[in-house]
Amino acid sequence: MLIRLLAPLLVVASLGAQAQGTVYRCPGPPVLYTDTLSAREAVERGCRTIEGTPITIMQTARPRAPGAAPPASGGARGAETRVDAGQQRARDDERRSVLQAELRAAEERLANAQREFGNGQGERRGDERNYQKFLDRMAELKDNVARHEADVQALKREIAKLP
Repeated sequence: MLIRLLAPLLVVASLGAQAQGTVYRCPGPPVLYTDTLSAREAVERGCRTIEGTPITIMQTARPRAPGAAPPASGGARGAETRVDAGQQRARDDERRSVLQAELRAAEERLANAQREFGNGQGERRGDERNYQKFLDRMAELKDNVARHEADVQALKREIAKLP
């Protein structure tokens, strides 16, 4: 019964090996693996046959020539797609107001985190009988303060970039 199952697999495997052809490894600065050469051409180039070694072919993107223009992404922007100055000013004002609202919220979160951290002198809770739990909570609070300070600074930088 096992032979009946394996026989078709062996036939398919041998057909695949025959259909693949002879693969040659040709020397050179870029080593070339090819199956498009005849036996005579392979000998002339000094290529060797590769037998029983699986070969994986990987397609890669061709590098662009230096100074070449990048591929177009949806078409060129012309004069018809420009935004008039009034509309751009309105967008900038809206962006500024959104960033300022985010800044106020971030400053409030920072103040709350600093108050809770208490300069590292926070109150011990009842569930922190182990001193290490208290130290772990203080380290987490300190990290929160640093993260909120970084958020506030990033928002201030974004607002400063606006015209």
